[in-house]
Amino acid sequence: MSTVAMRSMVLSGLGLLCGMPLLGDRPASAQGEQVLAIRGGTLIDGNGGAPVPNAVIVIQGNRIAAIGRSIPEKGKEELDATGHVVTPGFIDGHTHMDAQVFWDPIGSCSCWHGVTSVVMGNCGFTLAPGAEKQRDMVLSNIIRAEDISADAMAAAIQWQWTTFREYMEVVDKLPKSINYAANIGHSALRTYVMGERAFDGKVKATDDDVAAMERELMDALDAGAIGFTTSRSSGHKLPEPDNRPVASYNASWEELERLVCSMGKTGRGIFELSRERDARSPDPAVRAAVNNRLVDLAVKSGAPTTFGMPGGSNGAKDAFNMLDTTAARGGRMFGQTHTRGVSHVLSFRGRLQFDDLPEWKEVRAMPFEDQRVAFSDPERKKRLIEATKTGTYRTGGGEPRKPNFDNMYVVQSAVSKNPTVNELAAKRGIEPVELMINLALETNFDQLFQQFDITTVPKDEAEALATLRHPRTVMTFSDSGAHVSLIMDSSIHTHLLAYWSRERGAFTLEEAVKMITLTPAMAWGFNDRGIIRQGAIADINVFNPDTIAPEVPTIVNDLPTGARRLKQKSTGLLATILGGKVTFRNGEHSGVLPGKLLRSTAAGVF
Repeated sequence: MSTVAMRSMVLSGLGLLCGMPLLGDRPASAQGEQVLAIRGGTLIDGNGGAPVPNAVIVIQGNRIAAIGRSIPEKGKEELDATGHVVTPGFIDGHTHMDAQVFWDPIGSCSCWHGVTSVVMGNCGFTLAPGAEKQRDMVLSNIIRAEDISADAMAAAIQWQWTTFREYMEVVDKLPKSINYAANIGHSALRTYVMGERAFDGKVKATDDDVAAMERELMDALDAGAIGFTTSRSSGHKLPEPDNRPVASYNASWEELERLVCSMGKTGRGIFELSRERDARSPDPAVRAAVNNRLVDLAVKSGAPTTFGMPGGSNGAKDAFNMLDTTAARGGRMFGQTHTRGVSHVLSFRGRLQFDDLPEWKEVRAMPFEDQRVAFSDPERKKRLIEATKTGTYRTGGGEPRKPNFDNMYVVQSAVSKNPTVNELAAKRGIEPVELMINLALETNFDQLFQQFDITTVPKDEAEALATLRHPRTVMTFSDSGAHVSLIMDSSIHTHLLAYWSRERGAFTLEEAVKMITLTPAMAWGFNDRGIIRQGAIADINVFNPDTIAPEVPTIVNDLPTGARRLKQKSTGLLATILGGKVTFRNGEHSGVLPGKLLRSTAAGVF
């Protein structure tokens, strides 16, 4: 059995998408007013089947009315897709766009990479529940852990809710160019019920506390929340100088189990978690204990369970075993994969690992012209280089790690493999940090450097491919909307198409498209999305398979307060259509805002 077929069978077994007809090319006659016709492209329907050349897709309202090869009637609007492929819109199951949705109606940077629907509220981080008087406490869980500007949130978000149901009503009314589904986060839930006690690791939630959390969780699910999420990572901390772990970290396993099992009894909702450090322990007995505990919970609760796939020599192997063991015991679990592993995008215009070192902090606080003078001074440069060798670096969350110059790359391409800092430094006969300084000066501080987080990076490309190909994994985990000054993974969908499919040939285009359309749609229960078939929602991409690719990121200052973030667009994407409306043409927003808040029901997500 092929990987594609096996993945379909496994994800269908999750029971999250029942009865979806998987149809290929199917001519039909359109009746009534034809709004949009897409002609001349090669149809790749998302189901992994053979491409259909010279296809015609007719859209009426927000749905696909007809698919064929010979539909002569003209639509009110015609889109010439000659030389392009026509695919379902891409789906991202792991984002943190909970705050960004309030100030960014187009949904960047995901929107520039063909993403039409996202799931937000992962890792336990959400803006609700929480009364306005609790706002600062709720936000404290997010500010540092997700690297989202507190000032930007304060400027753009008008707190109009207490419960998660009320929050969803607010989001529902916001203008949007992509679709959003929302998880309820454990940190916000705990803070809402327990207040300041939620942050005290010595305080256990009482039975009444947990019962109150259960009631709010049930109401959130009834209102259409897609799932419940938590973080047990010690790297997720409150802003300095507090530095305590976020609220969900302090929850006992018994508290978490009770909440997940309560959700499981409803038959609705996915449980997602950011895992504890012990899952990466060098001691196999420690890893086995935490892994078995999670498997037991998935089986006991019946709730579909998902987590980010770890990298390294033990991470993937352990995760595969968990996924397969859970399935063998009748549970439902899938891993969230990445096309390249999480990385930090560093630059002298943005953030560097060295910025908190005293010798560097003084220089980095200067205007760029003064920094240029400082970095050009041989004696000062020497002192700065020496400081990087003895300095103390951060270790957790989304913050820059201690430099590893064999794992840090000089960004020349967003697709092809880049040279390491050590490689280029050796060619020039200089030290790695001196190379970084010199490149910054040579490029007016625009040079980017990319350092991968070794805990999330496969040990080699063979492991990366094994992870992507496993039948119980889903390619997602962009973290879009979070870590905006340091991480830019909104491009993983176009990276999959450009690198793994076109450049490496590891997947056919049909396989790659399915990985980012129907597969996540089935995992998260998105009805009538992730596939092009008659009657399905018309979320569609039209792109050139020979040129689709992410561009190199840039640094912009376009947050509500003028704060900095990374921005990344793509090439080769002719058009994105959402609910039958063309939202993007050649990377430019059309001005229409047909996005919806997708709500989970007993029958799926609509």
